[in-house]
Amino acid sequence: MDYEKEHPTENFLCRLICEELEARPFGRDMCTRFPPEPNGYLHIGSAYAIHTNYTIAQRFNGTFHLRFDDTNPLKEDIEYVNAIIEDIKWLGYDPGKHIYYGSDYSEEIYNAAVKLIKHGKAYVCDLAPEEITEHRGTLAEPGRNSPYRNRSVEENLELFAKMKNGVYPALSKVVRAKIDMSSPNLNLRDPVIYRIIHAEHYRTGNDWCVYPLYDFAHPIQDAIEDITYSLCSIEFKDHRPLYDWVLKELGFSEPPRQREFGRLSLTGVVTSKRFLRQLAEGGYVDGWDDPRLPTLSGLRRRGFTPESIRRFIEEIGSIRTQSTVDISLLDHSLRQDLKATTICVMAVLHPLKVIITNYPDVDFEALEIENNSENEALGKRKVNFSKTIYIERDDFMELPTKGFHRLSLNAEVRLKGAYFIKCEEVIKDPETGEITELRCTYDVLTKSGSGFTGRKVKGTIHWVSAEHAVKADVHLYEKLLLEEEDIPIPKDDIQNWTDRINPKSMVIVKDVLLEPFVEDSRMAQKFQFFRHGYFCVDTKFTTDDRLVFNRIVPLKDTWNKK
Repeated sequence: MDYEKEHPTENFLCRLICEELEARPFGRDMCTRFPPEPNGYLHIGSAYAIHTNYTIAQRFNGTFHLRFDDTNPLKEDIEYVNAIIEDIKWLGYDPGKHIYYGSDYSEEIYNAAVKLIKHGKAYVCDLAPEEITEHRGTLAEPGRNSPYRNRSVEENLELFAKMKNGVYPALSKVVRAKIDMSSPNLNLRDPVIYRIIHAEHYRTGNDWCVYPLYDFAHPIQDAIEDITYSLCSIEFKDHRPLYDWVLKELGFSEPPRQREFGRLSLTGVVTSKRFLRQLAEGGYVDGWDDPRLPTLSGLRRRGFTPESIRRFIEEIGSIRTQSTVDISLLDHSLRQDLKATTICVMAVLHPLKVIITNYPDVDFEALEIENNSENEALGKRKVNFSKTIYIERDDFMELPTKGFHRLSLNAEVRLKGAYFIKCEEVIKDPETGEITELRCTYDVLTKSGSGFTGRKVKGTIHWVSAEHAVKADVHLYEKLLLEEEDIPIPKDDIQNWTDRINPKSMVIVKDVLLEPFVEDSRMAQKFQFFRHGYFCVDTKFTTDDRLVFNRIVPLKDTWNKK
């Protein structure tokens, strides 16, 4: 079959797998898996790995498994298990009934280690961790055999049984595969496959005190579940020979195959789980779901949609190596998703009072405004207009600079969905000189939709009626991490990556004024705030008495602007 002609647009993994499947290496259907360790929350890089495994399974009419790599009781917790399941389902990659736990295979994995010992392919080693590292050698020098490498099968079996029964303290003994201490691949230099950990496991309790290393458990778990392709990120490429060695020595027929794809990073964000843990648990941010983090729970709370994340991943395509993608592409994917689906409302973040002197004193009117200029199906809404309104403070300039087309003294501007107004007088605080109020007049003939075709104005600004406005708080987000050139510390004095945290990564604006249309907003409901960007009702801080909005993304890319 000429694969390139049959599937010209598919990625390199699909092409590779399709070519391999032509030889019919499996007597079973396609099956892939995503194996997260439940020691933290998923992030945008995890979404890329999930998408890769899920879509490959779908492409070949197979099954997708979620399997927790939970064989280290010192790090793992049910909180992370529940969060991972929630995130994967939210993304749209529901594994259904195919949710598995590596810890459920503890007996099978232990017996696999026993089998290797019986075949002379594994041994119990008493070297301390630092001694094992020293014996391992370097890329330029071969390793040295452990003095315990030639223990008899009987002694190794006895010692391993005692390890399992809790006779020895942690770190006193390990089980190592017996492969080749002179191999150019350091992963094959008698790697540790079992260690002692005296800690309660969140699922198995105190049933076990010996636990397998991931490189040993991974291929066995795949074989037990009839996985056909173990699709891993690129850092596992050098581990593939060990993956194949384990399956071969244990005699699995039609063993699964490990294949690798590139690892995704984003500019300006941390995707290392270790660093994310420091941020979330060290008080630098508001937990794992802080909207500044690239965790899926953080992106969801900020207001990202699963559709936008899937579109972002599909836009990137399949990558072969470590790749860093500009975060503006993720924001662009979100704008594409929201621009035709959200209602555009008026919100004044920094209010400036405007009194329309020739408007009736005790009157107001309900004006009709379109909900979304790009989607007529979203209809229209009523917005109350009255004598006293608020506009955005930076929409007024007493002495306008060149190119300023909003409101200024003795000039006109259109109020969105309403009338032309002209500023006649500026009121200032006598002590500070700060502008506190504008006195304006309106032209009743210029009402929007009235068919007025007279003089024109260059600018349109948003507003809210003072009498009808709803107060809320708004969280505005910027990059969490500063670029090196923007750090207010000499480069030689930077002690920790946390020195790069941007102090302006979240700005809270209190008492923002919005249309009453938002008053009954639902949790996580999204809006476009005219000229300010896309916003979402915050699910953590909104109460019955107070609305809080997170800015999901500005209307235009601001990440790369100084």
